[in-house]
Amino acid sequence: MNTALYMIVMAGVTYLIRMLPFAFFTKKIRSVFLRSVLYYIPYAVLAAMTIPAVFYSTGNFITAAVGTAVALALAYFRLPLIVVALSASGAAFLVGLFV
Repeated sequence: MNTALYMIVMAGVTYLIRMLPFAFFTKKIRSVFLRSVLYYIPYAVLAAMTIPAVFYSTGNFITAAVGTAVALALAYFRLPLIVVALSASGAAFLVGLFV
């Protein structure tokens, strides 16, 4: 019973998050500041959810930091996502063998 209740609440919250902007913003938003804030919110939320998970995923701060540094360096040079992910995982794994 609890699982069904949790799923109903989750569905309601998800629906409200998507429905409320349509209900409140009937006209086009003309404020440059507000438009830029709304533009960057998804990136900020994604970073807020991802960064802590990255540093707690390996159980060792050093391996997580090395993997993150490798990922950031390779992403800076615009390498494909699969290359970045595999290289960061490999770097974290190799450092984990020696630490």
